[in-house]
Amino acid sequence: MASLALSFGSGAMTNSIADVKESDVIMVIGSNADTSHPTIGLRIHQAKKNGSKLLVIDPRRTKFADEADLWLRPNPGSDVALLNGMVHVILEEGIWDKSFVEERTENFEELEIVTSKYTPEYVEQITGISEEQLRAAARLYASPGKKCAIFYGMGLAHHASGTDNVKSIANLAMLCGKLGVAGGGVNPLRGQNNVQGACDMGALFNTLPGYAGLENNDAFDRYEKMWEVKLPRRKGKAATEVWDAILEGDIKGIYVFGEDPVLADPNAHHAVAALEKLDFLIVQDIFLTDTAKMADIVFPAACYAEKDGTFTCTERRVQRVRKAVEPPGDAKPDWQIFCELSHRMGYDMPYSHPEDIFNEVTQLMPQYAGITYERLEKVGLQWPVPSLDHPGTPVLHIGKFTQGKGLFIPEDYTPPTEMPDPEYPLILTTIRETPQYNFGSMTRKTPEIEALCPEAFAEINPEDAASLGIADLDTIEITSRRGSVQLRAHITDRSQVGTIAIPYHFAEVPVNNLTLNSLDRLSRSPQYKICAIKACKVEA
Repeated sequence: MASLALSFGSGAMTNSIADVKESDVIMVIGSNADTSHPTIGLRIHQAKKNGSKLLVIDPRRTKFADEADLWLRPNPGSDVALLNGMVHVILEEGIWDKSFVEERTENFEELEIVTSKYTPEYVEQITGISEEQLRAAARLYASPGKKCAIFYGMGLAHHASGTDNVKSIANLAMLCGKLGVAGGGVNPLRGQNNVQGACDMGALFNTLPGYAGLENNDAFDRYEKMWEVKLPRRKGKAATEVWDAILEGDIKGIYVFGEDPVLADPNAHHAVAALEKLDFLIVQDIFLTDTAKMADIVFPAACYAEKDGTFTCTERRVQRVRKAVEPPGDAKPDWQIFCELSHRMGYDMPYSHPEDIFNEVTQLMPQYAGITYERLEKVGLQWPVPSLDHPGTPVLHIGKFTQGKGLFIPEDYTPPTEMPDPEYPLILTTIRETPQYNFGSMTRKTPEIEALCPEAFAEINPEDAASLGIADLDTIEITSRRGSVQLRAHITDRSQVGTIAIPYHFAEVPVNNLTLNSLDRLSRSPQYKICAIKACKVEA
């Protein structure tokens, strides 16, 4: 999808958070924004109260599902089939945006061919969604003349078919012409506060900063000239592939900062075994995480309130971060640690302030070319900002796509890598709770926050609980092919029959000991959201 790679491939929202108030229809898929992105969730609730129609696609019953004008509860991992089914209905009923498709897209014929078999009857066999609901969802999203926005989260991306899911979303948006308008667009919700900024800066295994491809010799030439070094012109290792490379003897040492793979990585036992085999491990973090406890050297880092710089959030908005307090003890900002280490290794990085680094970014990345600290003192700016007099770009793809025509890339449905069987008859999915943040290294050190959500519970549907002889608040053991955890049960119809949902914030319930490290073929993202498990009551 060459023309949409900048927005969808980088995971950036095509639109602004604020313009959801202009949406006639809001489609939420693979995200419970109330718990994962509560400020955006609040905007969606407000838009619903002000008259926007809400379409929710989620196997779990959330507040959004309860508020929705239409809630689809598909079988876990069946998103591609469902989205292809919506495309099939839209084409069959002739409610697609013919002028948009003709003028601004290509490969439409392939979309017709691939989705032709996704009849409502076929889709129901895979997803469990009835023809009536499928047609209603397709008609609601297609709504000719209406502004319709899609919001999606890690529930769509954290699958072995994650990129297929995202391409299917893009196909649907282009088919219906819902791009390039305030209140529309495709809006991925990023997992952490500066994930977008990290990706923009090139913290990916297969692109340069600014999403320049590895075949872009001009970009390499600019970097080599500015830095006076020779760069390797090949892709690196995806973070999820590092563990196998360690166990195979190809990697002897790693440098981890801002991550806690002992808790966070799928099939975490696998990551721990790799860490134990390393010759050398450096960890740079604001707390002594479980990974840092295994390190040979720990560099204490400054947190967000103890340093200057910029963050770039999910809507591509570059914002200033200003130091409020001094870092404690020997802690230093990340950039300063990197510079000092590089100097001792024989390469000087002569930066004296984060603004020096940012000015270099603006010279090398066209999306940031017109941004300065002076401008950011007044307001955050949404890239691309190609010049100093450019106001920023709240909505991408107005009138035309950045790099030509939008390319339809239809994909066939493939089942999740691991599904229930007689030995492991249930599905595990991981979720977030509103008060806690990621793996709890920050929020669980704050008593007031911990009091709001001090314990992990396994959400079990009443039918499953009855068949397993489990009562509310019983201690249960959840086991996959990779490990086991114990925690208390919460009986609720929020979870589908056959699915148990567990939050992943709690070190005492290391849920990623259960998940599997099956990776998406393109992004190499792991399948956190589905694995086969069994459950039983733990007798006192």
